[in-house]
Amino acid sequence: MLWIMFVLGAVLSWGMYGPALHKGQVQLGSPLRALLCVGIAYFLIGVLVPVITLWLQGDLKGFTPGGSLTATAAGALGALGAVCIIWSFRTGGLPAYVMPLVFGGQHPPKASPNPLLYVGFVLAALGAGMVLYYKPQ
Repeated sequence: MLWIMFVLGAVLSWGMYGPALHKGQVQLGSPLRALLCVGIAYFLIGVLVPVITLWLQGDLKGFTPGGSLTATAAGALGALGAVCIIWSFRTGGLPAYVMPLVFGGQHPPKASPNPLLYVGFVLAALGAGMVLYYKPQ
């Protein structure tokens, strides 16, 4: 059940990502400055932590070309997502609207879902819209 703690860590981190990124972008006065800071953080956490950990475990070898290419492409998609979020904020989007839309997607299912799933999507969207529209100031 330790995996649930990591899920909660991701929920908390990503939940705070949009508002923190928007605030930093405003404070820096430039979306590109904010993106540079995101890149530095990705490097520090996404490069140094695994290199040090793999080195300490003696496991720095064994990278396959296919796995390396796929994982690097996934990282590029994540970075491109950060660019899109930054540009969304730059062009007037606010975290309260942008982040629920960004994280509302899902991985495509292998089998056709029950049609009531789409009813649930509509109800969830209506509920989210009501929460955003009627939220206290």
